[in-house]
Amino acid sequence: MAAEKRAGAALRVRAYTLTTALGAGCAPALEALRRGRSGLALSRFETVEFESPLGEVQGLDARPLPADFAAFDCRNNRLARFALGQDGFEDAVRAAVARHGPSRVGVFLGTSTSGVLASEVAYRQRDPATGALPRDHDYRHTHNVYSLGDFVRRWFGLSGPAYVVSTACSSSAKVFGSAQRMIACGLIDAAIVGGVDSFCLTTIYGFQSLQLLSPRPCRPYDRERDGISLGEGAAFALLEPAAPGKSGPGEMYFTGFGESCDAHQFSSPHPQGRGARIAMEEALRRAGLAPADIDYVNLHGTATPSNDAAEDQAVRAVLGTTVPCSSTKGHTGHTLGAAGAVEAAIAMLALESSTAFGGTGTREIDPDLRCNYLLANLERPIRHAISNSFGFGGSNCSLVFSRTPVPARRTDP
Repeated sequence: MAAEKRAGAALRVRAYTLTTALGAGCAPALEALRRGRSGLALSRFETVEFESPLGEVQGLDARPLPADFAAFDCRNNRLARFALGQDGFEDAVRAAVARHGPSRVGVFLGTSTSGVLASEVAYRQRDPATGALPRDHDYRHTHNVYSLGDFVRRWFGLSGPAYVVSTACSSSAKVFGSAQRMIACGLIDAAIVGGVDSFCLTTIYGFQSLQLLSPRPCRPYDRERDGISLGEGAAFALLEPAAPGKSGPGEMYFTGFGESCDAHQFSSPHPQGRGARIAMEEALRRAGLAPADIDYVNLHGTATPSNDAAEDQAVRAVLGTTVPCSSTKGHTGHTLGAAGAVEAAIAMLALESSTAFGGTGTREIDPDLRCNYLLANLERPIRHAISNSFGFGGSNCSLVFSRTPVPARRTDP
């Protein structure tokens, strides 16, 4: 019964941070969002030979991991460490470890390709006679999907539950639900959640081969949208149970999540947004909220014709046509496995700043898309916001963040 009562309860966001092409930490991200500035730019990453705007985090090549973490040294873990060092997040985590103990803090992270770049570079350096990879290539601590979770867990000296989710673009949204379930079961007292995805050639050339990359900065919901812009990024949040009846000024809460898998097609969403609709409905149910309670939606909004059309139908079916919506991928690019956490952090910035952000890059909204898509910032109090993340294969997740802890109407996990 105790676990059932805790399952629907809000979790307090003790701290959060994000690092993207907009800069390191929340402050530069908020400034860019307020100014409508994009971090997308033409970039020659590694051996990429075609022109396409990218949202690159600058300076990672000059940020190797400390010697005692050399085994983990790859672009993805460098980005993780860089992001962890922003906004006082490390201090907040170490304080939580002091409160609860290292075995009572979980680590649940999302990524898409982890440290694949390390293996790509190693493959070019293989022995010409035998084909053997270089001896110093450490697949387990770099390329392996769990590398990210293992690195963060060891960075903080933790011994509690830890795993990494890889469900394409919904990866680091789903980990918020993982944390809520683990805390509800009484297995942990706090959780580090988030996601990290960094550039690699598999990602860049892979999306190019799918003909999904736009030759210009992406234009979500635009009449002439023609594909995504890739970005890299990292975001983390520290979650703890909210104390009943003790919400304070300036506090943030994770109040609900919804997951679905429509399995319509590997790379295209259900045309009517069926899975997206189910995820949003479940998130509202778990949060104990009605559609009219939502004040802002951070859309998945990838700027592909099919994704935006399907999500538009889902949003209108669940929330109607008046709630302010936008996609922030025109600012950061699509950060893939990190998108769920990055855009969750942006939703929290919207709550804290009382600003529904306008989507940059979009010029003329597609007249067939009829949700209330913002082209300019809208300053207004925001009590509750939804952040949507929808991945390949129909893996969908919606998250609800709130300024006050909302008692859930249903308590099942």
